[in-house]
Amino acid sequence: MLTVERKERILALLRDQEVVKIQDIAVETGASESTIRRDLTELEQGNKLKRIHGGATLLQKKREELTVAEKTVKNRQEKQRIAKLAASFVEAGDCIFLDAGTTTFEMVPFLKEKDVVVVTNGLMNIERLLEAGIETHVIGGYVKAGTRAFVGRSAIENLETFRFDCAFLGTNGITAEDGCTTPDPDEAYIKANVAKRARRSYVMADHTKFGEVTFSKFADIADVTLVSSSYLPSEQTDHFRRLAAKTTIEVVENDLHGDAEPSR
Repeated sequence: MLTVERKERILALLRDQEVVKIQDIAVETGASESTIRRDLTELEQGNKLKRIHGGATLLQKKREELTVAEKTVKNRQEKQRIAKLAASFVEAGDCIFLDAGTTTFEMVPFLKEKDVVVVTNGLMNIERLLEAGIETHVIGGYVKAGTRAFVGRSAIENLETFRFDCAFLGTNGITAEDGCTTPDPDEAYIKANVAKRARRSYVMADHTKFGEVTFSKFADIADVTLVSSSYLPSEQTDHFRRLAAKTTIEVVENDLHGDAEPSR
């Protein structure tokens, strides 16, 4: 099979399955795994796909966003460890902002004994915060069906009355060049305004967010601290080093290779 035919077959498999493993491509094309890795690298450089650990996935569209239900089942162990690390930066008595999102949601159990006040725009966060006995304020606004996030004019107006010791924000993409991005401009506006009102801003991201760019930028990476995991595919390490040169990155010490679920 010619190189161009093999690459077209790889892209066809991705269109059909969304995620494919290197071993499956090798079986399908009859090529060696080293050849497939080279093909994937070249296709990624041509913005045709995204490399992930052990395979490849379709590129995320700039405005496309998974629902909360879809996000919740992805990489949950990794998100929990990131959440635990992020919570370690909270001091007793802090006033914090907790963004809508599945990684920030995982922080709540680690805040129980902190005696904190939380402001949130995450509908999912409210019940969990109250169950944990944490004083909770909601910024209001209208609720997005997909992400369960409060956004809009009234959300921004209410947000202007608060100031935070630290803010914990989710993201859909991080690159050295484009910073932190999210598909929805309304959510990006909330995140950017929160960051302006916080002494310290942390952006929490599992390994799938690195190298992704979505529609709306909300922060330069030099202006935030990234909280992530050590589970980064080898093909992303150069990108990770470029990020590290521009900002502070806090990394979960545990090696997640053994128990983190690969992205699907």
